[in-house]
Amino acid sequence: MTAIDKIQVLDSIEKELIICLQSAGQALLELSKEKTSQKATETHTNQFLKSLNSVESKLSEQINYLTQVSTGQPHEGSGYAAAKVLQMAWHRIQHVKSRIKELEECKMKYSNRMPPTQQRVGAPGPGQPGASSTGGVML
Repeated sequence: MTAIDKIQVLDSIEKELIICLQSAGQALLELSKEKTSQKATETHTNQFLKSLNSVESKLSEQINYLTQVSTGQPHEGSGYAAAKVLQMAWHRIQHVKSRIKELEECKMKYSNRMPPTQQRVGAPGPGQPGASSTGGVML
């Protein structure tokens, strides 16, 4: 069923709902009269109930359809799942880019603070904090 078909079904439900409301209004109008016609009241009431049952069943079908589509189950003609996957991937890429930028900024900030001897070797030199007088031998 195409999107146009679905819209047409919803349009028919709306028209049936209008008939339902009109029937209810006619029944209430008949009841508000000084001399009520029981036959006319019953006719309008029966039409209201018939329309109401039709609207209820058609809306239930639409709700069931939407429940199936929204649960992520494959559905022909629905691009929602693919669009959601694409959107999530885009957000992950943006997060990774921003995280890499933050790490590069931290790296630049840290490398600008280090003395030149530590920048080249990557380990503390002699006489620097963290240096051992044992020459790397553990005691």
